Amino acid sequence: MPARPDASDVALPILALVAGMVSIQSGAALAKELFPVVGAAGVTALRVGFSALILLAVWRPWRRGPERGDLGAIVLYGAALGLMNLLFYLALRTIPLGIAVAIEFTGPLAVALAGARRGIDFAWIGLAVLGLGLLLPLGDAPVLDPTGAALALGAGLCWAAYIVFGQRAGRAGGGRAVSLGMLVAAVVVAPVGIAQTGMELFTPATLATGLVIAVLSSALPYSLEMFALTRLPRPAFGVLMSLEPAVAALTALALLGERLTPVQGSAIGCIVAASAGITLAGRKPDKSKSEEDAAA
Repeated sequence: MPARPDASDVALPILALVAGMVSIQSGAALAKELFPVVGAAGVTALRVGFSALILLAVWRPWRRGPERGDLGAIVLYGAALGLMNLLFYLALRTIPLGIAVAIEFTGPLAVALAGARRGIDFAWIGLAVLGLGLLLPLGDAPVLDPTGAALALGAGLCWAAYIVFGQRAGRAGGGRAVSLGMLVAAVVVAPVGIAQTGMELFTPATLATGLVIAVLSSALPYSLEMFALTRLPRPAFGVLMSLEPAVAALTALALLGERLTPVQGSAIGCIVAASAGITLAGRKPDKSKSEEDAAA
């Protein structure tokens, strides 16, 4: 009989995953405070640029380059990553962090629901649509900047593309593909940030803040997520990651003083529940298939 896992074996990866989410959203909050200095595009260039340097130093992909057939997927993956970051930060100029994350979360939700066939899958789709409808500036919904909401939706679309192309790019090796993809992302967004900000982007104080944002938003949370992913069952990992919009809202309240209306809070709750539900539903084995395997 296998030994029961110690409580710390479960608690530590859960704490690591939650800490990673708090780190990402703290980085986003710090980035938002830097907008008046270098703008959203400038902050994006700093975050992605420093993240690329950190990942390249860690993985050193030049030691074993990708196959020619993988280059296209890596370029598309990196372009989606860069545009996702840029559109998300542009959205943060006019809408609260928690709402931006919730709207952006529709991207991975769409990927997860792409193969929906069962009735319960469509129930989760309905719940996600309800949450999105409560957030978007439609009809008598609470006032939300339409441009910011559209940019967050665009970031969600890029997140979906990032997942699809990332799966293909992963054939080149996870860490190496991520580092090369981040390099492509930097090439995509850096010209936009430099054009908007000019030499102000390279002052010591701005560079130092950009480095902190990159560590909080990329290096630290990715490391914590990897620690958790290797120690938690995939369904548990997915459900916990579904909490990210709620974590973003709480972090924004604590660091930026952004308060949501009850309707907006309920909308985020709908999206969190839909994401957790589709994660669990997608991991549930098919009963007939299990019975066939057992009979075999």
